[in-house]
Order: sequence, then structure tokens, then C-alpha cells
Amino acid sequence: MDYKIIPSICSYCGCGCGVLFQVFDGKLVGTLPMKTHLVNEGKLCIKGWNLHEHVVSDKRLKSPMLKKDGNLQETTWDEAIQTTADKLKAIIQKHGPDSVGVLASAKVTNEENYLAQKFTRAAIGTNNVDHCARL
Repeated sequence: MDYKIIPSICSYCGCGCGVLFQVFDGKLVGTLPMKTHLVNEGKLCIKGWNLHEHVVSDKRLKSPMLKKDGNLQETTWDEAIQTTADKLKAIIQKHGPDSVGVLASAKVTNEENYLAQKFTRAAIGTNNVDHCARL
């Protein structure tokens, strides 16, 4: 039996709460609050307490998927990104940039959210960008 506590940062929002992952025999089994962390001081919201569950969920996607012949199939990252770019370009060409909208997430860093809005405005050419914290 091997039990480890691994310190980390909660990925659910931009607060940056300190968490301790409980790992038993190489499997992530639980999340605890980090009592000495300056942000959360030993407290966690319900999302933080259950942080480990999405990592070990059997419903989690582990590779990119594309719909082919009406069914989702695993594909490579290169094919998934190229297909997405091609379809996005086609939509913009046919319907204009304001036909596209981008929703950003509280589960990524502020820098990643900045890049999402910059991509939306500069690359796509629309101001149709929003954040899940407002939804």
C-alpha cells in the first residue's frame, strides 16, 4: 500500500485555492483543502472538494473526437484542429464573423481567458465573446 499527498491548485475557478490530492496505490482518490494556503486557508467550496472526481471519471474524454458517418470516433489532435479550423473558416466566409461566438471558462487562467477574447476579436473579427461567470 502506497499513500501520497500531492499539493496542487484547484482548477475550478480563478481563485487559486490550495488543494491536497490523496493518491492511494497510484490512483487519485480524494481532495483535501490545504490549511496553510494563503488563498483558501483550509476551506474549499463544493467544487473543490470534488475536484478529483472529474479526473477519474469514466465519462471523461481522453482523446479528440470527430463525428464521421454520424458517429463520434477518436482522431488525432492534428486532424481535430484542422477540421475545426476549416469549419470555422467556412462559417465565417459564408455567414460573416458575427455568426460566431466564443464562451470562455472560469476553469482556465486569466491569461487563457485573455487569449480567448483576443482570438475572438482579432482572429475571428467579432466582439461576440462572453464568460461563464456571467451566465
